[in-house]
Amino acid sequence: MWRTFLLVCMAGVIQMHWGNAYAAAQREGAEHGAAATRATATSIASLTLQKDNTLLPRIALVIGNNTYSQDSDPVHDNALRDAEAMRDTLRAHGFDVIMRGNATPQQMRQAIREFGQRLRDGGTGLFYFAGHGMQIGRQTLLVPAGLDVRTPARLVSEGVDLNAVLQAMRTPRAGALNLVILDTCLNNPFSSDVTLDASTLPANTMIAYATAPGGFAADGMHHGVYTNTLLRTLNDASSSQDLAGLFQRVATQVSEATDGEQTPWIASSLASDGSLNGPVSRTAMAALTFAASDNPIVAVHSRGILPKDSSEQYEITFWDSIKDSNYPSDYEAYLKAYPNGRFATLAHARIDRLRAAASASAPSTSPSATTSAAPLVAPAVAPAQQAARPTPPASAAPQGHPHAAGPPPTASTAPPGAPSTPAVAQKPATHAPSAGESRDCATCPIMIALPAGAFSMGSSTDDPSEKPVHHVTIGAPFAIGKYEVTVEQWNACTAANACQKLTPENNTNKATPARDLSWDDAQQYVKWLSKTTGKPYRLPTEAEWEYADRGGTTTAYWWGDQMRKGNANCKDCGDPWHKEGPEAAGSFAPNPVGLYDMNGNVWEWVADCWHNSYQGAPTDGHAWDSPSCDMRVIRGGSWREGGSYMLSATRFKYSASVRQSQDGFRVVKDLK
Repeated sequence: MWRTFLLVCMAGVIQMHWGNAYAAAQREGAEHGAAATRATATSIASLTLQKDNTLLPRIALVIGNNTYSQDSDPVHDNALRDAEAMRDTLRAHGFDVIMRGNATPQQMRQAIREFGQRLRDGGTGLFYFAGHGMQIGRQTLLVPAGLDVRTPARLVSEGVDLNAVLQAMRTPRAGALNLVILDTCLNNPFSSDVTLDASTLPANTMIAYATAPGGFAADGMHHGVYTNTLLRTLNDASSSQDLAGLFQRVATQVSEATDGEQTPWIASSLASDGSLNGPVSRTAMAALTFAASDNPIVAVHSRGILPKDSSEQYEITFWDSIKDSNYPSDYEAYLKAYPNGRFATLAHARIDRLRAAASASAPSTSPSATTSAAPLVAPAVAPAQQAARPTPPASAAPQGHPHAAGPPPTASTAPPGAPSTPAVAQKPATHAPSAGESRDCATCPIMIALPAGAFSMGSSTDDPSEKPVHHVTIGAPFAIGKYEVTVEQWNACTAANACQKLTPENNTNKATPARDLSWDDAQQYVKWLSKTTGKPYRLPTEAEWEYADRGGTTTAYWWGDQMRKGNANCKDCGDPWHKEGPEAAGSFAPNPVGLYDMNGNVWEWVADCWHNSYQGAPTDGHAWDSPSCDMRVIRGGSWREGGSYMLSATRFKYSASVRQSQDGFRVVKDLK
């Protein structure tokens, strides 16, 4: 799931005492180059790091990691080579260097502690890191050696927070000046958010980024392009060149070398300018010349951790890698990456359950035994507080979906042993068919026959997945479930040993729609139903579903163009509504053809494979399938979403094999 190389680069600094803000970034056009801008009215005397400060220590921590599982790129060894060359260069400039190669999490943290202790004697502190890294929200993680980049939970839980380095640099000391150099992309493999937190950096600090947030960094044959350029610039720099000028020059040369693909930048809270120049020995000069030899670019976008899947699918990949874990830290890692993710509620429930199990298995007379009863990490909050945590509402709409009034499908399943979801008032589980309706067995769904016909499918909203609006002809009549398949109906399949048991926490009321079901589960049910009745049952095609939902209407909702309460079960659709789960089937008004809960209650699986638009979609109402399809279409929204998800054209996707607490289905029967 991961690309295989990245050298970590981090920065973000703000001027502190005088509110100075400094940033250097490569701009488009030669006239801008890598010119830095400075917002300050204060003139500050120049500070050099050489002869004037010869009595103050210069301490550097240099780390290079390149032993990551499955890394096989030709530039795989660049990280350690970069670190070694930087070590030699810094020693030539008078630094006392702490060097770590292929450091484990423990070794990295120990080196950072040593670095902080050494800085107490005063002077300049410099941190350089080469290796995998990632950005999660406003946090930058440096990945220790030995971790498999295909296991995101370990990367998140065992990655070393750059703030640990910055905290070490906060050590009060004489002549304090801090420099962080990180040669990496600043991408977030879990989200498009690449915002950096620059508000907590120490005073008198500069951090140099190899690329802009969200950008990529390039590699040459022997070194990263940014590090190689920096080494050459340090070797060539004149004694009068300050830090700002040095890194501006590096930024310009890197941008030119990569044809603008890589845009280095810096930010600084320095109270005065400084330079890294100092007397360089002939022996050191030879080392520098070797380190800065020709370095042809071999990979422009090599230094980043990026999933090969889409961001939606990658979240599912992350979850699949931990869903059977007995370690709370794995679920905490997921929540760190996806705080409002589709499995967030389930992750919280798993954490609560594991901690409760650990507490229950510990002797009551031995408070310390709790921590040894299971492979637990120290809880961020007390278990009692977690147990009382309300279901956290997700704050963002599903990715790629413009109707942002409601949250994305968020997993709210509690695993076995978790507190049961409060049940809503029980209604009779069985509805009797009315005139014109049919039911093939006592526990079979009630079916309503719909005639052949034609309609306009899709919408002209700003959601590209609903475009283009296209004319669809349903060539034959079919029958569709009056209600979504209920818990009672699913249990009949379970009793016949043809379907798996439902999760009891989410399916306590027999009259509510069966949920926490995957597309594969739904296929099991229709297969059993067809075998039991001898009738051809299946999932509706997406076209059949929208045809049935609209019921002959052409408006945004089946009841009109404006949201009106009482027609669907959603969080702002009116009573009855309970945040814990859907209502009993038939609690809201039916659509024009007598179908209940086509919108709201639970998302409904349909037969079609997901496509990003209707371009090339069938016009005859058949399912639009694809070989080896994993992402399937769900329609209708659920009780957790807002009113704007109740639109007749609303569609979303989900992995066919993943169970989710808001997903259910209804069935269709071919009429011959």
